[in-house]
Amino acid sequence: MKTFLVGGAVRDFILGYPVKEKDWVVIGESPESMIQQGFRPVGKDFPVFLHPATHEEYALARTERKTAPGYKGFTVHASPEITLEQDLIRRDLTINSIAMDEQGNIIDPYNGKKDLDNRLFRHISPAFSEDPVRVLRVARFAARYSHLGFTIAKETLELMKQMVCNGETEHLVAERVWAELNKALSEQTPAAFFYTLKDCNALNSIFPEIDHLFGVPQPIKHHPEIDTGIHCLLSLEQACLLSNKPEVRFAALVHDLGKAATDKNKWPSHHGHEKKGLPLLDQLCTRLKTPKTFRSLATQVMLYHTHCHRVFELKATTLTDMLSTLGVFRAPHTFEDFLLACEADAKGRTGLENKPYPQSAYLNKVIEAACAVDTSSILNGNLKGSQIGIAIRQMRVKAITDFIKSV
Repeated sequence: MKTFLVGGAVRDFILGYPVKEKDWVVIGESPESMIQQGFRPVGKDFPVFLHPATHEEYALARTERKTAPGYKGFTVHASPEITLEQDLIRRDLTINSIAMDEQGNIIDPYNGKKDLDNRLFRHISPAFSEDPVRVLRVARFAARYSHLGFTIAKETLELMKQMVCNGETEHLVAERVWAELNKALSEQTPAAFFYTLKDCNALNSIFPEIDHLFGVPQPIKHHPEIDTGIHCLLSLEQACLLSNKPEVRFAALVHDLGKAATDKNKWPSHHGHEKKGLPLLDQLCTRLKTPKTFRSLATQVMLYHTHCHRVFELKATTLTDMLSTLGVFRAPHTFEDFLLACEADAKGRTGLENKPYPQSAYLNKVIEAACAVDTSSILNGNLKGSQIGIAIRQMRVKAITDFIKSV
C-alpha cells in the first residue's frame, strides 16, 4: 500500500504550525483491499476509511467531475489506476496540494511550497470555481493565516468574484456556512474572514445582515471610524484579544445589526437600534442553524450593550431588572462573557482600543452587593407565588441602592 500524508497536515508542518489532524491518500488500492487489511469504511460520497489502529482517515485517490450546482454536485471516481498527481489537482489551493511520503519526502507537483513561501492563496486549477464552499474556505484560511502576511492571488480573487457573479454561493447550505464561520471565529484573525468575503462580493449573498452595516454612518463623536460595518469588525478584533470563546466573538460581531434598520432620515443617530436588531439576529441565526449558546449570548449583548456602557447612570431598579434578565441570579450564567463582548464593543472604535472599561468592575461589585442579600426570611415566610419574587427584588434593589450611595 502506498500512502501519502496530504492537505492541511503537510501545509501546517511546512509552516511550523501544530498539526491537529492527519489525512492520508492511498494509491493503488480498492475498497475491497482496504477492508481486507482491516480498514473500516466511513465515507458516504467517496471511499474513505479509518485506520484500524490510529483511526486516522485514509481516502482512496480519486477524481471528481462537476454534474450539478452546489458543493454536492459532483461525480466521484476512485480506482487503483488514479495517480497521486491526479488526486492532488482536484484540491482547492496549491498550498493544499502538497503531499509527503512515509519517508518524509515532499511531493509538490503544483508549486504549493513556493506559494507558501510567498504567502499566497492561489487556486490550483479552473475546477476551483465548481465548488462554492471554496470561497468560504479561502476566507477561513485568511482568518487563520493573514497575520503571517498571506494574501489572495489576483487571479484567484477574480475567479472568486466570478463565482459570486454566477450565483454559485447561492447554493451554499446552512450547515456548511456555519461550520466554516464557527472555525473562522476560533482563528487568530476572524475579521479577515469577513473582509475576504466582502472583497470578492460574497458577503451580501452569504451574510447580508453584516454586509448591510457597511456604509451606515455613526456619530463621529462616539465612533471616529464612522462606518458601522468597520466598527463591528473592529469589535470582533477586540473580542479576540479579550476571549478565545467563539460565542463572545460572535456576539461582538453582531451586536449592532439593528443600525441598518433604523430610520435613515435620522442617521447617524440610531435610537432603538438594540431592539430593531432582534429580528435580523433571529433571521441570521435561524438561517444558519446557529447553536443556542451563540444565539442566547448575542441576544443579551444586542439588547443590553448600551445599558452596560451607561451603567454608572442607571438606577438601582434598572440595574436589578437588567441583571435578573441576564440570568445573573441563576447558576450557571454567562455574565462574564456578556461583559467581555460589551467591552469589545466599547474598544472596537478607532483610537479608543486602549481606553479602560471600568463598567465591568463596577457591575461585578453591584452583583456582589445584590447576591449578598439574605433571602431566607422571605423564602421561609408566609409569602406565596409571585409575592416571593417581588419581595426578593425589593431587597436586591435596596442593596444596590446602598452600594451606589457608597461609591
